[in-house]
Parts: sequence; structure tokens; C-alpha cells
Amino acid sequence: MLDSALSDRVQSLLDEFGAALETGDIDRAAQMFVTDCYWRDLVAFTWNLRTMEGQDQIAEMLRAQLSAVRPTGWKLAENDIPTEEDGVITAWITFETAVARGYGLIRLRDGRIWTLLTTMQELKGHEEARGFARPLGAKHGAGKNRQSWKEEREAEATELGYTRQPYTVIIGGGQGGIALGARLRQLGVPAIVLDRHERPGDQWRKRYKSLCLHDPVWYDHLPYIKFPDNWPVFTPKDKVGDWLEMYTRVMELNYWTRSTCQRASYDEKAKEWTVIVDRDGEEVVLKPKQLVLATGMSGKPNIPKFPGADSFKGEQQHSSQHPGPDAYKGKKVVIIGSNNSAHDIAAALWEHDVDVTMIQRSSTHIVRSDTLMDIGLGGLYSEQAVKNGVTTEKADLIFASLPYRIMHEWQIPLYDQMRERDRDFYEGLEKAGFKLDWGDDGSGLFMKYLRRGSGYYIDVGASQLIIDGEVKLAQGQVTEIVPEGVKLDTGEVLPADLIVYATGYGSMNGWAADLIGQDVADKVGKVWGLGSDTTKDPGPWEGEQRNMWKPTQQESLWFHGGNLHQSRHYSLYLALQLKARMEEIETPVYKVQEVHHLG
Repeated sequence: MLDSALSDRVQSLLDEFGAALETGDIDRAAQMFVTDCYWRDLVAFTWNLRTMEGQDQIAEMLRAQLSAVRPTGWKLAENDIPTEEDGVITAWITFETAVARGYGLIRLRDGRIWTLLTTMQELKGHEEARGFARPLGAKHGAGKNRQSWKEEREAEATELGYTRQPYTVIIGGGQGGIALGARLRQLGVPAIVLDRHERPGDQWRKRYKSLCLHDPVWYDHLPYIKFPDNWPVFTPKDKVGDWLEMYTRVMELNYWTRSTCQRASYDEKAKEWTVIVDRDGEEVVLKPKQLVLATGMSGKPNIPKFPGADSFKGEQQHSSQHPGPDAYKGKKVVIIGSNNSAHDIAAALWEHDVDVTMIQRSSTHIVRSDTLMDIGLGGLYSEQAVKNGVTTEKADLIFASLPYRIMHEWQIPLYDQMRERDRDFYEGLEKAGFKLDWGDDGSGLFMKYLRRGSGYYIDVGASQLIIDGEVKLAQGQVTEIVPEGVKLDTGEVLPADLIVYATGYGSMNGWAADLIGQDVADKVGKVWGLGSDTTKDPGPWEGEQRNMWKPTQQESLWFHGGNLHQSRHYSLYLALQLKARMEEIETPVYKVQEVHHLG
């Protein structure tokens, strides 16, 4: 009875909300939200990724979009029962717009809407051929000169990019490009994924050999095909590579290996790109309507230009180029940096009897892997969450429903628990001289990642080596590279046979500058970050990841990337935006992101 009463209350509010929207009573609709409210929309209302904060912003968005969106049919999602905890009612909802079907999550407080997530799930008349609508596959009956499935695929591979142009070209064949390619394939959008490597997955295979995913398996599924139930919790990098290669074949992607984009330009009159590709030594000119840079969350490797680097007698390499520890047994290695890659490489070198020193130039956030799983992710992404009915897709939407403006308020208590649980561990690190931080506001790893994408390590063992003194720790800034090693601002010289620059990556904006031009990079502005006005994430506040998965100031140029979770989740919304444009569906974009330069 309680469940029924709760459902009735939520449905009654949805009915009232829907009626206000259908009659165009925007003031009434806005007043159905509490004062400190948030409406996050993924494409359904804004054809953008936008978060409206407060009644005024919600009303402003509705005044701009409502007549085109024409939402109807607000209902509780079938077979989902609302819940109530600490005075907050949470419910899954469905709705429709003039062109799409949507799904969302609503939270009510004091009888009004506190947070609302609305997402586009499919375009009417352009649904994916899956489930009951899956293709038959077999061609029953008789017919002359019919092609087999293999012949059709071979013909497509021969034609696309040569006698027939793709609608979309995706530059970057890692998890981001692959996930988006799969989404577009299912939506019938002709697309080519460009990858400079020999095989799909080589982006992972060619990294240092000890690399494993630090995120658990439940967090890392790709669209349509989940990892098997016996897949390891933390996937070794070569296994990731094999999975990605398999995935590209099973999902029938038009995936061009040994293919490097040389340059790209946009014709404003023709409304198309010219993309010059070196495909295994052959120059191919592609003419897509849409161009996606799926080069990861970051850009090119960042290698600081220290004075004297040319004088060093040993070997120097960025962490992305590090082959592994085998060739360095008995040698001295200095790692500049103290984040994930630095720790992983240091641990692997120590295991192979290498004398390792890590230089920590600024404080680092450390969280133990098992603690992160138990406290940070377990409620959404874990075996228990699956048993509780929290599918990967629902977990993604729950996480997406937390407004970035107040997400840290959910995170701080979790990281306070982690800090208390592992108190002895952190005391050991501090005693060893390691400088720790928990983010500017104590909100930990996720907010650091969203705000700037660096400054943390998910500990899988290297921290104990630092505590025990097995991996040496040096503090300070590098002033120069000398023939025998690395000199710090303390005057100390650290002898080295190898210097590893675990110094991260530049902005994705850099790829736009290199491939298209600095003018386009400047036109687009910053990529990644929320504008939180915290360390490395200067304001103004954007409220969404800058320029990611949404329209940019450069027409028909898109950015896609991030970890496996983000590649999976946001590829849907990017794919729907591209499909709508291909089908010439009206896509009135609400507030394309303003330009904030990289300076």
C-alpha cells in the first residue's frame, strides 16, 4: 500500500508537470521545482548537454525550447517503484518529445522537484534494430545473385571512403572511437573510425606491460556487449586490447588501421569536411559531414622542456612510451611525476630489481583500490549492485543525475569514510614524506578527475613500496637535466640511466590545433573541466564537461573521450545528435558553450 501511495503521489506530480508544459505555462512548471533545484538534460530538451540551476534558468530554457520539444506522456517507468529516504522521493520516469522517447530520474523534496534528469533514448522512426526489432539475418526464400553476409561486408569495406562517403569520420580508435562507432553502426550512420595502429586495441597493448585497468569490470562495459561473468575485476591491458579488437569485428565497424589523419578542413558553403588520411601509405581523401575527435580525455603527451635535456647521457621517455621494466634491471630510473602511471611504472621496475626514485612535485590524492570499490563504487558498480537490480545503464543514469554543482556534497562523506578506514595507511605515506591531498574541498578522486583529469593514484600496491622505502621518494621541482641525471631545486642531483616523464597529457584542444588549425582550436576553446574555479580548473562555471559530447563553436566538430564508463554512456547521446542531423531532423541547440581560452 505504501508503494502504491508513493507511486500515486509521483504520478500526480508528473501529470501536473506535463499539463503545465503542454499548455505552455512555463511559470507554473518552474514553480513546481524547489528553489535550489537542478535540471540536467542530455539532448532531449536542449539538443545539448546542459544543467539548469534554479527556477529562473529552468524557465529560460523552457521559453527557448518548449515549442520545438513538445513533451508529452510523463509517466513512472514501467515496473519501477519509487523509493523514499530522508524525505527525498526518487523515481524513474519516461516521457516523449515531438521526435524522441526519453527516460529520466526525478527526485522530489517537500512535494516539489529537487533534481530532474532527462535523457534522449531513441529517435522516433529511427530506432535501433535490437530486441524484438533485431534483423532476421537469414535470407529465406529464393533469389538470383544474392550476396551473402560476408560479400555485403566486403563490398561495404571496399566502397566506403572511396566510391561512397561516410557521414561521420571518427579520429581515434580507442575505447571512445570504438564505442561511438558501434552506436552509429546500430543507428545506420555510415562512419569510419581512423586508428594509426596495426590492430584495434594496440593503444592498450603498446603501454607498459604491467598496466591494468584501475576501474572494476562492472564500471567498464562497452555498449551492447558486456564482459563475461568470469572476466577479471581489473583487466590487464593486453586483455583489454584483445577485447577491443574482438568488439570492432563483432560490431562490424568500418575500422581503418594504419590510418593517420594528416589534416582536416571545413567548407562552410558545402557543409562538409575534407579529411586527408594516410592509409598505410596511400593518401585517401574523405568528405564527411561530421568530424569527431575521439583522441581520449587528454591530448598529446606532455613532456616538459627542462634545460639541459639534450645533455643527458641516458634514455628519456614519456610514460606513454615506456615499454616496461625488462631492459632496466640493475639500473637507476628517475620518474618525474606521482600519479597513476608513475606509481604503476615504479612498482613494475622495483619488481625487476631496478633502483627507482619517484619525484613528487605537488601533492597527490591516493585512494586504495579495494576501499574505492567498497565505499566509492560498490553501490552502483559491483556484483552486489547487479544482484540488487542496478544494471550498468541504470548506474550510469543515477551517476549522471547528480548535478555537478553539488556532486561534491555526495562525495565528501564517502572520502571521509575512506580516510578513516585507511588511517594507518595514510599515516605511513606521510611519514615517508609523501604529500597527500583530497581535492580542494575534500571531495576526492571523482571530482579531481572531472575538474582536471589528474592528480590522483588508485593504489594497487605501489604506495606500500613508498611507505617501506623500496621505491625512493624525492620532493621538489626539477630545475634542469644534467648529463648524469635530474637536478632539483634543492640542489640535489638524482643519478639516472633512464628518466620517465610521467607528466600527463595536454588538452584535446591541441589535437584540433594540429589537425585543423589554431584558429579552430581558439574558436572552440577549452576542452574538459567544469569551470569549478579549483586547482587546474579555472572558471567561469560551465556545469558540464567543456565541449565534450555536444555541439561546439565549430560547426560539425565534436569531441568524444574519457574512461570506458564515459565512452559507453555518452556515446549514446553523441550518436543520437549525429543521427538526427543525418536525417535532417530539426535540432535547435540551447546555448552552445561559450569560448574560454587556454591561456
